[in-house]
Amino acid sequence: MSQPHPHEPDQQPYEPYDPYEPYEPYDAHPAYEPPAAPRRTRRPALVAVTLLLLLVLAPVAVDRFLAVQAESRAAKAFQQGMHTPLPPEVHVHGFPVLTQIAAGNLRDVDVTAHDIPADDTTSALPVSELSLHLAGLTKSDDDRQARARSARATARLTYTDISDALGLAVSRGSGPDRLKATVALPLGNSVTATTTVSAAAGNRIAFKDFEVTAGPLSGPADAVLDKAFAQPLQLQNIPDGLHLRSITTTETGLSAYFSGASVTFHAADTAQNTATGVTPSRLPT
Repeated sequence: MSQPHPHEPDQQPYEPYDPYEPYEPYDAHPAYEPPAAPRRTRRPALVAVTLLLLLVLAPVAVDRFLAVQAESRAAKAFQQGMHTPLPPEVHVHGFPVLTQIAAGNLRDVDVTAHDIPADDTTSALPVSELSLHLAGLTKSDDDRQARARSARATARLTYTDISDALGLAVSRGSGPDRLKATVALPLGNSVTATTTVSAAAGNRIAFKDFEVTAGPLSGPADAVLDKAFAQPLQLQNIPDGLHLRSITTTETGLSAYFSGASVTFHAADTAQNTATGVTPSRLPT
């Protein structure tokens, strides 16, 4: 067998030349791609919106803060004047409150007080709840009194307190203006009578037209009824200018409605009575 010559190249298989090999066509005008637009930032717009909200909300927040402060001071003053165990609820209405405080005139004020005690005088009635609406509330220069251009008030008196003041048990009668009174007699007997309740001059609650509806009217029972209903029940120390307009009976007691103009509230240490009157020591400013 012959051996390849050491100088002869290795034999490779023959591959014919293809002059038509595939090629990529040359694009002399490639598609134009515009440069990317610069990214816009939203920070200036966000800052502008934030500043706008601050400009709108900041005065509202400041005014609300001043209103809360005024309501808190008013609640303490009314509590001192009415000797309530807890500060009453006070709401100063209207916007802005700042201008009202600066002018020394609160346009509309609502006050709701609970458990106003009576003084030690005979037949004085404690008030379970007093709701006041004051319009045009101003104060004196020495802060010793406040005056409302007009005022409306509703005082709620419980049957328990009325019974203690009259000396006999009373409850709601058959109509919106009638009370039912029961007088206990010996041997377990009792007499029941009804009476009309109404507003009388001088902020008094009057009882009239009473009639016996059940039980024998004995001498002692008649004397008790006469003593209880003969004289009107005085509501003492109502603020000057506030007048009792009407009395109605409810399931829980009497509802007394007051109204008046140029109503004055004296400071607690100068007011002589606080049975149902409101006597704040200072007007909030």
